Amino acid sequence: MHKSLKSNFKMHCLMKKITLNGFGLLLALASFLIEPMAHAQVLKLRADGPDAKQLGQELGYKACGQALIKSECRVGAWSAPAPAFSNSTVKSSSNPWPLPDHEQAPNIVWKWGLFSKNIDDFMDATQTTGLLIIHNGKVVAERYQYDRKPGMPMRSFSMAKTFTAMLVGIAQSKGLIRSLDDKASDYWPEISGSAYGQTTIRNLLRMSSGVPFRELYTWTPDDDNWVWGQVLYNSQNANNPSRIVDYLNAKNKRDLEQGQKFHYASIETEILGRVLRRATGKSISTLTEEWLWQPMGAQDLAYWNVASTDKAEAASGGFNASLRDYGRFGMLLANDGMRDGVEIIPREYVIDATDASRQPAGFKPRVATSYFGYGYQIWLQPNKTRTFALQGIYGQSVLVQPANQIVIVMTSVNHKPSGQQDMRPYQLRSAFWTGVLKSLGGETGE
Repeated sequence: MHKSLKSNFKMHCLMKKITLNGFGLLLALASFLIEPMAHAQVLKLRADGPDAKQLGQELGYKACGQALIKSECRVGAWSAPAPAFSNSTVKSSSNPWPLPDHEQAPNIVWKWGLFSKNIDDFMDATQTTGLLIIHNGKVVAERYQYDRKPGMPMRSFSMAKTFTAMLVGIAQSKGLIRSLDDKASDYWPEISGSAYGQTTIRNLLRMSSGVPFRELYTWTPDDDNWVWGQVLYNSQNANNPSRIVDYLNAKNKRDLEQGQKFHYASIETEILGRVLRRATGKSISTLTEEWLWQPMGAQDLAYWNVASTDKAEAASGGFNASLRDYGRFGMLLANDGMRDGVEIIPREYVIDATDASRQPAGFKPRVATSYFGYGYQIWLQPNKTRTFALQGIYGQSVLVQPANQIVIVMTSVNHKPSGQQDMRPYQLRSAFWTGVLKSLGGETGE
């Protein structure tokens, strides 16, 4: 070979080698950059969070009274341990349902406008105290803000309604409630003079008594929910259950026939809770422990708040449990009431409660409300695939999509109680839910 040609050939080979090595370096660098996204850290703890100062960070997030109207009290008050010597605790199971971390946690992406966001962006934008994402029985992400920690009991607010409804289903399966079409007064005869007492258990489950009730979350005298709360919790009524009976028996008119229309009213769940106590002869705390917490395999102690008037559990909003145990309950519902092949909640009852196609016309998604439908004390999404949610004021929720075994748990301390008062946290949550479902292979279409 000519000397100059040989030199050019060697130079070409050297350049090719450098190019190939460079490509390899680029691949390695790309892999390094992608790796943290593909295998995200599952658990993250944070001592601050959005508006941390306003939420009481400088006072160590100390629990204080009037958390419903004082934002600086909320973080501590809504993650407080059970009161000393409480008889409404719910003991954890000796056989916890395993909830391992995902070995290679998928990357979660969601859209806000034109921008792609991640989980940390969601936490930065919302007053979320805890977030848990489970897929196929494994934890994809677990986040805490405002110095909250795993295992802390988090206030459910109205997510408790779904727990109450599932206990009703179990009571029926045991023959303690003969039929869902029995009247409430069949088990609580003292309220037979009330329109509520003449309402069937099924129609109470669907919040369709037809009895007028304004649930405004203004905590003022024109808010029927606030007035009802005074009946249950005002110290002047302590240990005087007749006050509750008198209040209910004064409610003897309906705006329309029962069973026709969904109208959200927490008082109807409180009646269900007291019907349960009468039908079973046991407290809601005991029923939760024996029928749900123990067989489900809860890992942490939980507890119910109780009314001072009659010492009954706050069936509509007073449950407190850890994020992971809310997640386990979501998994139980995702498996139609089964754990490891054992039926804990009757399967058909769970489907009746959560399947939009099984609801009467007035309770279907986009009919019961402009978006959600309503089952048995649970919200039904308008997805093609059965998807439903437990929800509580100030941003508590558990979203469940059984077909894809996806569960998303959130606890929050939002500025305003409901989406009617401040839509932004719920718009962010909706976008996040959609992103999580898509990221994990779930279904989002209607």
